[in-house]
Amino acid sequence: MARDADNRAQFRPDDHDAEHFLLTTVVGSYPKPSWLSTVRDLQKESDSSFANSELQEAYDDAARVITREHERAGLDTVVDGEMRREEMVEYFAHRIPGYEFNGPVKVWGHNYFNKPSVVSEVEYDDPWLLDEFEFTAGVAEKPVKVPITGPYTLARWSFNEAYEDEAALAYDLADLVNEEVERLVAAGARYIQIDEPALATTPDDHAIVGEALERIVDGIPEEVRIGLHVCYGDYSRIYPEINEFPIDEFDVELCNDGYEQIDVFQSPELQPDLALGVVDVHDAEIESVDEIKSNIREGLKIVPPERLTVSPDCGVKLLPREVAYQKIENLVTAAREVEAELDAGEIDLVAPEP
Repeated sequence: MARDADNRAQFRPDDHDAEHFLLTTVVGSYPKPSWLSTVRDLQKESDSSFANSELQEAYDDAARVITREHERAGLDTVVDGEMRREEMVEYFAHRIPGYEFNGPVKVWGHNYFNKPSVVSEVEYDDPWLLDEFEFTAGVAEKPVKVPITGPYTLARWSFNEAYEDEAALAYDLADLVNEEVERLVAAGARYIQIDEPALATTPDDHAIVGEALERIVDGIPEEVRIGLHVCYGDYSRIYPEINEFPIDEFDVELCNDGYEQIDVFQSPELQPDLALGVVDVHDAEIESVDEIKSNIREGLKIVPPERLTVSPDCGVKLLPREVAYQKIENLVTAAREVEAELDAGEIDLVAPEP
């Protein structure tokens, strides 16, 4: 069942003077500076003069720039835009013994995915994200959220050549994620997001995801906020089962389809907090502040303000960088204006007060 943890208040800024507080964040990815892509391409050339240390310096510079860009937009919690990551499964598979790569797989049209294979029992070796988190936390003035690709998606989006079934693989991977989260928590992380987009494509496996999450949170202190992000699916096929997951926050994409599925979460009552996407990450048109305020009110139909987090639908890396920034800045402005309207009693809350 949902974790009964009161761990949201720690992300409220000290200078936040509104009575109400809508936590603002991002899901993870952000457009990379064009110069970073140039450096990466040059470093791959056989006659390149770029040393690996120089590439790492470029990653550091990009992470520093994007973290501060998030802070400049006014977000309450930030990430580094996943500057060091290219693809959400491949990045982790390169760091987990038991995986290997045998070339790209055609997904659709001319698009290819470097799909990994699990060829032996997976193991935990060196930390995956510890350096990334410590660097970002050292740069940021705001709390840092850590997105991690979930074990079910790592299992589902890989070739399984070593395990009896995907469930067994997912459970072993969940144990590894638990070890990684423990390392991150020891380093000071207090906001962990587990990304499980594969659940939207195979919703009948929600019990596997639930068990994997139980393994992930085993021994993790309640002051650490655990979110689950699931995007682009039929949520009625995994709800109300979501209420049984040991999470603090459920992050959903609903702006993309105009909140047609918002009613799914009205009955029975959603147990974890709601993290609601309020800007569309697949549309380069920038939503106005008023449009986003209307989207935020959709979330207030499900949970009271004290349980609502406001974010983009998903990662924004496919958008032009200036568009991504303006969407996030408008998101923050809209949240602050809705807080003021709540303080003034100008919004009728449909969801029950906590």
